[in-house]
Amino acid sequence: MALLDTWRQLAYQTEMNQKQAGEFWGTYFNFEKGIYEKILATPDEPVKGSVKELAEKFGVELLIMTGFLDGINDSLKEPNPIESMDEDTIVNLDYDVEKLYYNMVACKADWLYELPAWDNLLSEEKRKQLYKEQKASGTVVKGKKIGRNEPCPCGSGKKYKLCCGRNQ
Repeated sequence: MALLDTWRQLAYQTEMNQKQAGEFWGTYFNFEKGIYEKILATPDEPVKGSVKELAEKFGVELLIMTGFLDGINDSLKEPNPIESMDEDTIVNLDYDVEKLYYNMVACKADWLYELPAWDNLLSEEKRKQLYKEQKASGTVVKGKKIGRNEPCPCGSGKKYKLCCGRNQ
């Protein structure tokens, strides 16, 4: 079984009660935060190596590193082959700073997007802009309601109720 499948089975398919799930994810999020603190502190040093080497470098278990790679993959300049990786697969953590911040906001990972290291990577103004962009991306804006007797917006010249408003 590929590492990613093992991680996803452990994290998402294992029967856990609320307490066990809280402990599992709490532990994972602490490790995740520690890894991000290290890679954000040295943005000019590309992090590359086998999955096993990176797990050792960051002091985490192999499956925790797999979960981390699964989470960061959408924010990388070039995604890793996470679906088929094993412990000897060489992976690269060359992330896009803005995309990573945006994705952290999307995941509601405040313990990550509020890390002090972001002060050196993105201006406060840029972080606010990315935060607003992400929050607005999920907002549905309804258009102005068309009155039954108003002209139809399709341009037919008929009243809305006799044109596109029919059967609604």
